[in-house]
Amino acid sequence: MAVEDDLLRKNPFEFQLCTVVVNDSVTRQAITKEQEELFLEFIRNDDHYSKYYNGMFILFKTGLRISEFCGLTVKDIDLQERKINVNHQLQRTRGMQYVIEDTKTSSGTRMLPMTDEVYECFEQIVKNRKKVRVEPIIDGYSRFLFLDKKDMPEVALHWEKHFQWALGKYNRTHEEQMPKIMPHVCRHTYCSNMAKAGMNPKALQYLMGHSDIGVTLNVYTHLGLIDAKEEMNRIAKLA
Repeated sequence: MAVEDDLLRKNPFEFQLCTVVVNDSVTRQAITKEQEELFLEFIRNDDHYSKYYNGMFILFKTGLRISEFCGLTVKDIDLQERKINVNHQLQRTRGMQYVIEDTKTSSGTRMLPMTDEVYECFEQIVKNRKKVRVEPIIDGYSRFLFLDKKDMPEVALHWEKHFQWALGKYNRTHEEQMPKIMPHVCRHTYCSNMAKAGMNPKALQYLMGHSDIGVTLNVYTHLGLIDAKEEMNRIAKLA
Protein backbone atom coordinates (compact mmCIF):
# COMPACT_ATOMS: atom_id res chain seq x y z
CA MET A 1 0.00 0.00 0.00
CA ALA A 2 1.03 3.61 -0.46
CA VAL A 3 1.28 4.09 3.31
CA GLU A 4 3.55 1.05 3.61
CA ASP A 5 5.71 2.30 0.73
CA ASP A 6 6.07 5.86 2.02
CA LEU A 7 4.01 7.43 -0.78
CA LEU A 8 1.35 8.69 1.62
CA ARG A 9 1.93 9.89 5.17
CA LYS A 10 -1.40 8.55 6.42
CA ASN A 11 -4.14 6.23 5.14
CA PRO A 12 -7.03 8.54 4.11
CA PHE A 13 -9.52 5.69 4.55
CA GLU A 14 -10.70 4.00 7.71
CA PHE A 15 -10.56 0.54 6.12
CA GLN A 16 -7.56 -1.46 4.94
CA LEU A 17 -7.16 -1.13 1.18
CA CYS A 18 -5.50 -4.56 1.01
CA THR A 19 -8.87 -6.10 1.92
CA VAL A 20 -10.49 -4.48 -1.11
CA VAL A 21 -7.93 -4.56 -3.92
CA VAL A 22 -4.93 -6.70 -4.75
CA ASN A 23 -1.64 -4.95 -4.11
CA ASP A 24 0.44 -5.56 -7.22
CA SER A 25 2.77 -2.60 -6.76
CA VAL A 26 5.84 -4.82 -6.42
CA THR A 27 5.16 -6.39 -9.81
CA ARG A 28 4.74 -2.99 -11.44
CA GLN A 29 7.63 -1.19 -9.85
CA ALA A 30 10.47 -3.58 -9.05
CA ILE A 31 13.31 -3.64 -11.57
CA THR A 32 15.26 -6.76 -12.47
CA LYS A 33 18.46 -7.77 -10.73
CA GLU A 34 20.38 -7.13 -13.95
CA GLN A 35 18.93 -3.63 -14.26
CA GLU A 36 19.82 -2.92 -10.65
CA GLU A 37 23.42 -4.02 -11.21
CA LEU A 38 23.76 -1.99 -14.41
CA PHE A 39 22.36 1.14 -12.81
CA LEU A 40 24.51 0.90 -9.67
CA GLU A 41 27.61 0.23 -11.78
CA PHE A 42 26.85 3.35 -13.80
CA ILE A 43 26.40 5.43 -10.64
CA ARG A 44 29.63 4.14 -9.09
CA ASN A 45 31.71 5.03 -12.16
CA ASP A 46 30.10 8.36 -13.07
CA ASP A 47 32.19 11.44 -12.30
CA HIS A 48 29.23 13.39 -10.92
CA TYR A 49 26.69 10.88 -9.60
CA SER A 50 29.22 8.63 -7.87
CA LYS A 51 28.76 10.80 -4.76
CA TYR A 52 25.28 9.27 -4.42
CA TYR A 53 26.43 5.68 -4.88
CA ASN A 54 26.60 4.70 -1.21
CA GLY A 55 23.14 6.04 -0.47
CA MET A 56 21.56 4.46 -3.53
CA PHE A 57 23.25 1.15 -2.83
CA ILE A 58 21.88 1.16 0.73
CA LEU A 59 18.36 1.88 -0.53
CA PHE A 60 18.57 -1.06 -2.93
CA LYS A 61 20.06 -3.42 -0.35
CA THR A 62 18.09 -2.67 2.84
CA GLY A 63 14.50 -1.98 1.77
CA LEU A 64 14.40 1.17 3.90
CA ARG A 65 11.58 3.60 3.28
CA ILE A 66 13.00 6.86 2.00
CA SER A 67 11.71 8.81 5.02
CA GLU A 68 13.40 6.29 7.33
CA PHE A 69 16.61 6.59 5.32
CA CYS A 70 16.59 10.40 5.42
CA GLY A 71 15.93 10.34 9.16
CA LEU A 72 19.03 8.28 9.93
CA THR A 73 21.58 9.94 12.18
CA VAL A 74 25.12 8.93 13.08
CA LYS A 75 23.73 7.58 16.35
CA ASP A 76 21.42 5.20 14.47
CA ILE A 77 24.33 3.51 12.67
CA ASP A 78 26.05 0.93 14.87
CA LEU A 79 29.17 0.07 12.92
CA GLN A 80 30.54 -2.08 15.72
CA GLU A 81 27.49 -4.37 15.85
CA ARG A 82 26.75 -3.80 12.16
CA LYS A 83 23.10 -2.88 12.57
CA ILE A 84 20.77 -0.01 11.70
CA ASN A 85 18.37 1.34 14.30
CA VAL A 86 15.12 2.35 12.57
CA ASN A 87 12.76 4.05 15.01
CA HIS A 88 11.69 7.30 13.35
CA GLN A 89 11.31 9.04 10.01
CA LEU A 90 12.06 12.52 8.69
CA GLN A 91 9.41 14.45 6.79
CA ARG A 92 9.22 17.96 5.35
CA THR A 93 5.78 19.51 5.16
CA ARG A 94 4.38 21.64 2.36
CA GLY A 95 5.18 24.62 4.54
CA MET A 96 8.86 23.56 4.43
CA GLN A 97 8.81 22.55 8.09
CA TYR A 98 11.01 19.62 9.06
CA VAL A 99 9.40 17.13 11.44
CA ILE A 100 10.35 13.83 13.02
CA GLU A 101 7.56 11.28 13.13
CA ASP A 102 7.19 7.72 14.34
CA THR A 103 7.70 4.98 11.77
CA LYS A 104 4.76 4.31 9.44
CA THR A 105 3.56 1.43 11.60
CA SER A 106 4.62 -0.14 14.88
CA SER A 107 6.28 -2.86 12.78
CA GLY A 108 8.38 -0.17 11.15
CA THR A 109 10.43 0.17 14.32
CA ARG A 110 13.15 -2.43 13.84
CA MET A 111 16.86 -3.23 13.87
CA LEU A 112 18.30 -4.08 10.47
CA PRO A 113 21.49 -6.12 10.06
CA MET A 114 24.13 -4.87 7.64
CA THR A 115 25.71 -6.99 4.95
CA ASP A 116 29.43 -6.44 4.42
CA GLU A 117 28.75 -4.20 1.43
CA VAL A 118 26.12 -2.13 3.25
CA TYR A 119 28.52 -1.81 6.19
CA GLU A 120 31.23 -0.45 3.88
CA CYS A 121 28.79 2.10 2.45
CA PHE A 122 27.74 3.35 5.88
CA GLU A 123 31.37 3.46 6.98
CA GLN A 124 32.19 5.74 4.04
CA ILE A 125 29.11 7.90 4.63
CA VAL A 126 29.95 8.47 8.30
CA LYS A 127 33.62 9.08 7.51
CA ASN A 128 32.92 11.58 4.72
CA ARG A 129 29.87 13.20 6.30
CA LYS A 130 29.63 16.94 5.63
CA LYS A 131 31.13 19.04 8.41
CA VAL A 132 29.05 22.04 9.44
CA ARG A 133 29.52 24.80 11.99
CA VAL A 134 26.07 24.32 13.49
CA GLU A 135 24.32 20.96 13.37
CA PRO A 136 20.61 21.18 12.46
CA ILE A 137 18.38 19.84 15.23
CA ILE A 138 14.95 18.50 14.30
CA ASP A 139 12.69 17.59 17.22
CA GLY A 140 15.72 16.63 19.29
CA TYR A 141 17.49 14.67 16.53
CA SER A 142 20.80 15.83 15.08
CA ARG A 143 23.83 14.65 13.07
CA PHE A 144 21.77 13.47 10.11
CA LEU A 145 23.78 11.48 7.58
CA PHE A 146 22.94 13.62 4.55
CA LEU A 147 22.80 17.42 4.49
CA ASP A 148 21.88 19.69 1.59
CA LYS A 149 23.56 22.89 0.39
CA LYS A 150 21.85 24.85 3.16
CA ASP A 151 23.16 22.42 5.79
CA MET A 152 19.68 21.03 6.41
CA PRO A 153 18.84 17.31 6.32
CA GLU A 154 18.07 15.91 2.89
CA VAL A 155 14.50 14.67 2.52
CA ALA A 156 12.66 12.39 0.10
CA LEU A 157 12.45 15.05 -2.63
CA HIS A 158 16.24 15.41 -2.71
CA TRP A 159 16.73 11.71 -3.37
CA GLU A 160 13.93 11.57 -5.89
CA LYS A 161 15.79 14.27 -7.83
CA HIS A 162 19.13 12.46 -7.45
CA PHE A 163 17.59 9.36 -9.01
CA GLN A 164 15.73 11.33 -11.68
CA TRP A 165 18.80 13.19 -12.91
CA ALA A 166 21.07 10.15 -12.73
CA LEU A 167 18.56 8.02 -14.61
CA GLY A 168 18.21 10.74 -17.23
CA LYS A 169 21.94 10.68 -17.88
CA TYR A 170 21.98 6.88 -17.96
CA ASN A 171 19.24 6.76 -20.60
CA ARG A 172 20.93 9.47 -22.67
CA THR A 173 24.15 7.46 -22.80
CA HIS A 174 22.79 3.92 -23.18
CA GLU A 175 20.89 2.41 -26.08
CA GLU A 176 18.90 0.06 -23.84
CA GLN A 177 16.71 2.29 -21.71
CA MET A 178 16.25 1.87 -17.98
CA PRO A 179 12.71 2.09 -16.52
CA LYS A 180 11.77 4.72 -13.95
CA ILE A 181 13.74 4.32 -10.73
CA MET A 182 12.76 6.13 -7.54
CA PRO A 183 13.46 5.36 -3.87
CA HIS A 184 10.27 3.31 -3.50
CA VAL A 185 11.35 1.25 -6.52
CA CYS A 186 14.54 0.38 -4.63
CA ARG A 187 12.39 -0.83 -1.74
CA HIS A 188 10.17 -2.94 -4.00
CA THR A 189 13.21 -4.36 -5.76
CA TYR A 190 14.83 -5.39 -2.48
CA CYS A 191 11.63 -7.11 -1.36
CA SER A 192 11.28 -8.91 -4.69
CA ASN A 193 14.92 -10.03 -4.69
CA MET A 194 14.68 -11.42 -1.16
CA ALA A 195 11.48 -13.30 -2.02
CA LYS A 196 13.08 -14.78 -5.14
CA ALA A 197 16.09 -15.83 -3.06
CA GLY A 198 13.77 -17.90 -0.88
CA MET A 199 13.78 -15.80 2.29
CA ASN A 200 11.28 -16.83 4.93
CA PRO A 201 8.19 -14.58 4.55
CA LYS A 202 8.09 -13.69 8.25
CA ALA A 203 11.75 -12.67 8.18
CA LEU A 204 11.11 -10.54 5.11
CA GLN A 205 8.06 -8.98 6.75
CA TYR A 206 10.27 -7.92 9.66
CA LEU A 207 13.01 -6.50 7.43
CA MET A 208 10.48 -4.53 5.37
CA GLY A 209 8.60 -3.28 8.42
CA HIS A 210 5.27 -4.47 7.00
CA SER A 211 2.45 -4.44 9.54
CA ASP A 212 0.45 -6.95 7.46
CA ILE A 213 2.00 -10.24 6.35
CA GLY A 214 -0.38 -10.11 3.39
CA VAL A 215 1.61 -7.22 1.92
CA THR A 216 4.76 -9.34 2.11
CA LEU A 217 3.14 -12.53 0.84
CA ASN A 218 1.83 -10.63 -2.17
CA VAL A 219 5.41 -10.49 -3.44
CA TYR A 220 5.61 -14.28 -3.45
CA THR A 221 2.30 -14.65 -5.31
CA HIS A 222 3.71 -12.64 -8.24
CA LEU A 223 6.82 -14.72 -8.82
CA GLY A 224 6.81 -16.04 -12.38
CA LEU A 225 7.50 -19.26 -14.26
CA ILE A 226 11.26 -18.70 -14.36
CA ASP A 227 11.31 -18.20 -10.59
CA ALA A 228 9.27 -21.39 -10.12
CA LYS A 229 11.67 -23.38 -12.32
CA GLU A 230 14.68 -22.09 -10.41
CA GLU A 231 13.07 -23.03 -7.11
CA MET A 232 12.21 -26.53 -8.35
CA ASN A 233 15.79 -27.03 -9.57
CA ARG A 234 17.13 -25.85 -6.23
CA ILE A 235 14.94 -28.29 -4.32
CA ALA A 236 15.83 -31.11 -6.72
CA LYS A 237 19.52 -30.61 -5.97
CA LEU A 238 18.82 -30.98 -2.27
CA ALA A 239 16.99 -34.29 -2.76
